[in-house]
Amino acid sequence: MNKLYKWCLLSCMAATLSSCNDFLTEENPSGLTADTFYKTESGAEALINSCYTPLRFWYGQEYATSMTELGTDIFTRGNGCAEAELSDYNSSLQGSSNAITKEWERLYSALNTCNTALNRLPDSELSASVKDIRMGEAYFLRALYLWHIVETWGGVYLTTEECTEPSGYVYRSSEEDFYTQIIADLKEAVAKLPASTSDYGRATKGAAEAFLARVYLYNKNYEEALKYARNVMNNYDYSLAEDYSDLCDIYKCNDVKENVFVCMYTKSEIFGTSIEEGPDGKPIIWRTPGNNPSHLLWVMCYDQVLDKDGKKPVTRSIEYGRSFNRYMPTLYYLNLFDEKMDARYDDVFQQAWICNNTNSAYISPGDTAIFFTKYSVSDAEEAKHDYITIDKDFIYNADGSIKNRVQNVTFKKFLDPSRESVNYTGSVRHGVVIRLAELYLIAAEAELFLNDNASGASYINEVRRRAAIPGKEVAMEIKPEQLTLDFILDERARELGGEQQRWFDLKRTGKLLERVKAYNPDAKVNIKEHHLLRPIPQTQLDAIINKEEFGQNAGYN
Repeated sequence: MNKLYKWCLLSCMAATLSSCNDFLTEENPSGLTADTFYKTESGAEALINSCYTPLRFWYGQEYATSMTELGTDIFTRGNGCAEAELSDYNSSLQGSSNAITKEWERLYSALNTCNTALNRLPDSELSASVKDIRMGEAYFLRALYLWHIVETWGGVYLTTEECTEPSGYVYRSSEEDFYTQIIADLKEAVAKLPASTSDYGRATKGAAEAFLARVYLYNKNYEEALKYARNVMNNYDYSLAEDYSDLCDIYKCNDVKENVFVCMYTKSEIFGTSIEEGPDGKPIIWRTPGNNPSHLLWVMCYDQVLDKDGKKPVTRSIEYGRSFNRYMPTLYYLNLFDEKMDARYDDVFQQAWICNNTNSAYISPGDTAIFFTKYSVSDAEEAKHDYITIDKDFIYNADGSIKNRVQNVTFKKFLDPSRESVNYTGSVRHGVVIRLAELYLIAAEAELFLNDNASGASYINEVRRRAAIPGKEVAMEIKPEQLTLDFILDERARELGGEQQRWFDLKRTGKLLERVKAYNPDAKVNIKEHHLLRPIPQTQLDAIINKEEFGQNAGYN
């Protein structure tokens, strides 16, 4: 059986029919089937809710973050990274990549669930008004999943039909066909969705228009991108957070009015039960993540730093996070920030750790134990202090290549000090899909290509003034002649870094190879033109009958 279809059918059934193991038994005393269940009001609501569930396999998750942030100009691999092929574009970047395989499966599962919803909801017992809204949500989510698929793999398999029977044949569609469908779906969503909702986390008209702005930007339709970006900025109840740090603060970030659409997380462990094929060919239970692990991925091994006596002055703490050490910033990324006027530098990079251990003879609890700086510090200067200095030369070589992947720079944007214990791996931080600041950046880029640099600079300056250290707002502003595509990409890095857009941004602007070769020593030797698309998973190719016709993406085995 075609694995893509098998995955879609099994995951859709499991995500919508039950949240426990019982439905796997053959006995069905209630006589409930998908046909009867989806017609009921509760069944229809469960079906549309299951369309949201796959978001948790992308936003904040390690595989998807590796696919979207690694191998760019701003992030490379830390010592704990398990996806070196995505960081370095090495010979292991093939259809066997586990990260790529799993995300392909999740996204096609999500697509089929949305197709099922759009097929089944019209015959459901939902009231007409609610049914229209739920259809709008399904259109929006299908467009979102199709966008992830086409931007990752290019023109692959496009279907808008519910999968009800297995088939061994799949065919490619063009990227243009994908985008025609995405835009059509989003326009349907705009027509059906409400401007606001009391049920936070559901798609709204503003979210659909915001995503249309992004999609039109990707298609270089700058007039439409600008139109939709302006509409979202001017005609909805969104506003930039008062301070950029509010976007990082776990106690504020989920509630800011800047969020246009988010992937919601919870402490609950019962969300999103589904099933997949096990090693023996039998279905096994798996669960979508109920909580967000992104806080783990960016933390360096601060609890392994030794003082002059070989002691550890800082032990693992809730405040500083649990160090999975998957990713680290490039030197180029650190140098993009002017920390004398841009508050975002201090908001996203950890610069000091306070001693929380009593075993050090040199450093007392409450005193600075570790200090990070992106500048070089001389041995003589270091000797003046008892704390441990981690400077540029401790982490990077002169050319920006990595010297130390264990003790490097903690990107603290997603830390969660509200966790229950030092070893707790979850977080209730929502994954941001799109927020208002991106709409300002979209408008600025559209204005650049429409030859209105003055308007473009004004949109950029809205974002930069918000990011300024108090009193430096004017210094943060740029003049119209400073507005270039490279400047916009730099600003998107400063503003949106870590939010799973960087690889897509560099690809769509034709800057991926140029910037990786210039600013990422880990990846510059290996990256090639064919890396603008990811490989088709080998499991998918092996499962279809017309493997040769469908074919692997160019450049991969």
